[in-house]
Parts: sequence; C-alpha cells; structure tokens
Amino acid sequence: MRKPGSMWSLETLGRVRLSRHFFMRDFLYSEIGNFHEKQNIPDDPDLAIETGRAFCQTLLDPLEETFGRVAVRSGYRSASLNKFGNENRLNCARNDNPLECHIWDWGKGGNRVSGASIVIPWFADRYEAGRDWRDLAWWIHDHLPYSEVWFFPKLCAFNLVWRPDPQRRIDSYIAPRGCLIRPGGEPEEDLQTRRERYADFPAFRGINYP
Repeated sequence: MRKPGSMWSLETLGRVRLSRHFFMRDFLYSEIGNFHEKQNIPDDPDLAIETGRAFCQTLLDPLEETFGRVAVRSGYRSASLNKFGNENRLNCARNDNPLECHIWDWGKGGNRVSGASIVIPWFADRYEAGRDWRDLAWWIHDHLPYSEVWFFPKLCAFNLVWRPDPQRRIDSYIAPRGCLIRPGGEPEEDLQTRRERYADFPAFRGINYP
C-alpha cells in the first residue's frame, strides 16, 4: 500500500483490520497532531500494518477479551510527528531511542517494534480505589508475550510494546518507582505470590504464554 495522499486513501488505510477487535484507525488519532495541525500518516503503511497486527493479535486482543474495552491513549506516530513531539518536549522519546515504540514503520526484520499507551478501564477503577499497579504488571508478565511495559500514574495507563524478540522488561513511574523486572531477570515474587495478587481478575481469555 502506498502512503496515503488523499483523504480517501487515508480512509482506506483506517479500514484495515489489524485483529479481531482493532482497526488501523483506532491508532491514528494524535493530540499533538490535532492541536499542532501535523499529519500522522505512515510512510510505510505495509510495515505499520504488519507490526500493528502482531501487536494487536498477541497483546491487545487478549487484554480486551479478558478485561473488556481497552482504551488507546496514544497509538501510532509517524516519524515526523514523533520527532516534532520530542523536539517540543511533548512526552515523545527521540526517534532513535531504543525504547521508542510508537513508530510502527521505523524498523525492519528483528528490529520491528509496535506499541501504544493504553488504559484498561476495569483496572483503572480499582487502581483509583487503591489497587497496587503491580497486580496488573505481574498478570501481564505471567500471561502475555510482552516486550516492555511502562506504567504511569494517571489512570494507571501503561505503554505496552511488541517486538519479535521480547525483552520482558517492566518499569513504572508509580510508587514504588523504577524497574520491576529487567530483561532476562527473574521475578522477585514467586509464582504463587504473584497469582494471589490477581486471584480476583477475570479468567484469562487468549493464548497461554510462556
């Protein structure tokens, strides 16, 4: 697919179905692009679709099927939009940052990456009532082939990242801040303790991982 050059071709891109629950259009909205009148269109739509499908099918669909609606806070960003966001201190990492995950059409082969900042309303309500973010973090670790997860204080939103070779790293800006688990590391809580944390979660629906 060529880079959209008209509203009609952009509409066609938006209709591309990435998974059972998600379409490309779900990830194209950007507050930065909206407010600053900057386009958010993939330079390589085929690569964006390929990595977006892997992300949605392996990570987002199981979340939606288990917890109900997943709200996308920040999805795909074009390289030019992300660069603008970084240069203007709008909470965007540098394009060449190894942890940047929003530019789905940036890498090739084993360097492909896709991710989004999302909120799970089911858990956000419980987090507001005092639930520990680590309950969800350990559930993700024990059920999904994620690469990186970063938790944020507002709504317990988190960046969720897919890569062909998952790093399996979890960090948080919520207390206790820092790295919960590093690539190749072992959880500091055993499996039974982790399961007790999320014993009241809905039954998992998806493909079991490891």
